[in-house]
Amino acid sequence: MSDTQTLIDNRPPSVAALFLERVAATPDAEAYRYPVPGNGEGPDGWKSLSWAEAAARVQAVAAGLIELGVQPEQRVALASSTRVEWILADLGIMCAGAATTTVYPQTNSDESAFILSDSESKVLIAENAEQLAKARSRSAELPGLTHFVVIDPEGVETGDRVLTLAELETRGAARLKEHPELIKERVGAITKDQLATLIYTSGTTGRPKGVRLPHDNWSYMAKAIAATGLVSGEDLQYLWLPLAHVFGKVLISGQIEVGHVSAVDGRVDKIIENLPVVQPTYMAAVPRIFEKVYNGVAARARAGGAAKYKIFQWAAGIAREYAKASQDNFRRTGSRSVPLGLAARHKAADALVFAKIREAFGGRLRACISGSAALAPEIGYFFAGAGIHILEGYGLTESSAASFVNPGEAYRTGTVGKPLPGTEVRIADDGEILLRGPGIMEGYHGLPEKTAEVLEPDGWFHTGDIGELSPDGYLSITDRKKDLIKTSGGKYIAPAEAEGQFKALCPYVSNILVHGADRNFCSALIALDEPSLLEWAKENGLGGKPYAEVVADPATVEMIDGYVRQLNEGLQRWQAVRRFRLLPRDLDIEHGELTPSLKLKRPVVEREYKHLIDEMYQGAREA
Repeated sequence: MSDTQTLIDNRPPSVAALFLERVAATPDAEAYRYPVPGNGEGPDGWKSLSWAEAAARVQAVAAGLIELGVQPEQRVALASSTRVEWILADLGIMCAGAATTTVYPQTNSDESAFILSDSESKVLIAENAEQLAKARSRSAELPGLTHFVVIDPEGVETGDRVLTLAELETRGAARLKEHPELIKERVGAITKDQLATLIYTSGTTGRPKGVRLPHDNWSYMAKAIAATGLVSGEDLQYLWLPLAHVFGKVLISGQIEVGHVSAVDGRVDKIIENLPVVQPTYMAAVPRIFEKVYNGVAARARAGGAAKYKIFQWAAGIAREYAKASQDNFRRTGSRSVPLGLAARHKAADALVFAKIREAFGGRLRACISGSAALAPEIGYFFAGAGIHILEGYGLTESSAASFVNPGEAYRTGTVGKPLPGTEVRIADDGEILLRGPGIMEGYHGLPEKTAEVLEPDGWFHTGDIGELSPDGYLSITDRKKDLIKTSGGKYIAPAEAEGQFKALCPYVSNILVHGADRNFCSALIALDEPSLLEWAKENGLGGKPYAEVVADPATVEMIDGYVRQLNEGLQRWQAVRRFRLLPRDLDIEHGELTPSLKLKRPVVEREYKHLIDEMYQGAREA
C-alpha cells in the first residue's frame, strides 16, 4: 500500500478530531491572521491567532453551544461573511458534535427562513443586526430556533434568547472549568457517518436542496489535499472565498491537516489592497476574479495611450505563446524549456509587464487554485505566461468541493487536472462525468427521491457535467449537461466554449450568456464591466455619462460588435453569435442572476431578459 493511500485510509473519523490533533502538534504556531480595521487614515492592521489560542476559542464556542442544549447532529446555522469568527464558530459547532447549516449573508429573508426551517436549525449564529433581523422577522415560522448568537453586536439588544459570541464563549469557558474534558469527550464520540455540514445548493429553479456532508467527507478531503503535495506547512493562504460555499469550506479542512497560516478576510473590495500586505504563497479564487484582474490590466494599459496598450497586447501574446510552449514541452519531456527566441521575448515582456502583475499579487504567489466555474483557457494561459500559475480544479457541493485538481508543476491549462487520491471517475456513454469516493455526499436532506436521481446504489454520483478524460487521466469539462444547446438545425453547442473565448477577447465584458436552444442561430446577452467601460467612455467622447447611457450608445454597441466578429472568426458557422444585446446593468447576486460563487444562473437571466432574446429572433427566418 502506498504512503498516500495509508495517509487517507488512516484518517480520523472527524475534522473535529483532526483539529485537536493539529493543536496538540503545533500549539504555538500561527494559525490565522485577520484584519483589524484602521482609523480610516491608513490601511487595516492584522492580528494573529496561534493554534492554541484558536482552540481555546473553538472549545469555548463548543461548550457554550452545549450549555444552550445543542445535542450531537443538531443543526446550528451560520449566517456570516468570511471572517475568522466564521471558522472558529464552524469548528466550535463540529467540536460540540453538532452540524453547521451554512447560510450566505446575501440570502434574502424568504430563502433564509426556508433553509433554517428545512434544516431544523436550533441555534443561529448571525454576523450582525442585519442577519439577525432576517431570521427574527420570520420567527413565527421557526419555532425550533431557540437561540440567536451575534458576532458583531452593534445595534442588537441582547436578552434570554439573544447573546453575543463573546457571551457564548464566556458561558462556554465557565462550563469548561467545571468539566475540562467536555469537548474531548464530545469529539471522541463523533462517528465518521455523523452529519457535519448541511450546505444548500443555490437552485436556479425552485427551492435549494440541502446537501448532507458527514464528518468523514471533510476528514478525507483534508488528507487527500495534503497527499497532493500542493501545499505545505510553510505556506501562507489568503482566504477570501465565501465560507458558506463548499469551495471555501474545504480550504479550512486542508489547512488544518497541513498546518499552514491562513489570512482571512472576505471583503472582496479589499483583495487588491490586501494582497501586497499579506503576500500569500497561494490563494483560491473563482474565474470571475481572474477575469476582472485581466480586464483591469488591459484597461489601464489602454488608458496609458496607444503605445502602452500596444506593448500590453504584445506582452499578452508572448505570455500565451510561452505558456503553451512550456506546458507542451513539459508534457513531452518533463522540461519547461522554450525556444531561445521566445525565451528572450518573454524576458523583455516580463520586465515591462509581468513583474508588475506578480507584484500586485504580493510577489510571493506560487499558485492560485481556480474552481466553481470554467476559466477561459486564453486567460489561464495569459496568467501562466506572466508567472501566476492557475491550477484549475473541479468538484461540486455534492462531492465536498475538491474531486480534481491540477498536479502542481505538471498542470495543464484548460483541464481540471487529475482526481484526488481515493476518488474514482468514469465517463458515461452520454459523456456525463460520474464520481465515486469518500468525498461524495450522504444525500439530499429529506429528499430521498432527489438523492436516488443522482446517486447510484453502488456509490456512483451523476455530476450533470459533460467531460473527457485524456489517456493519462486529465479531465476536461465540456459543459453542464443541462446547459448544452441543441439548435433547430440539430447541432449541439456548448455555450461555455464561446463564452470563455469572448471573455479572453473582450476586456470590457463582465458576463455573457449564449442562447440558441431550438433556434436557427446563436445569440448572446452581454453585460459589461462598469469600471472598464467608463474608462473607455472617457476616451471616446462619452465621459461623464452614467453606465446605462454608455451601454446604450451606438458607439459602444459598435465597439462590442467588433469583438463579437473576432469571436466568430474562431467558431464553427453554427456556433457563431449572429446577434447580441447589451444589458442595461451588470448581472449580480442581489437580483438572483449569479450564485454567491459568481456562477451564472442561466434560467433566471433568460427569464429576466426574455424580451431582449425574443427581439433578437424577430425576423429570424431572414437572418
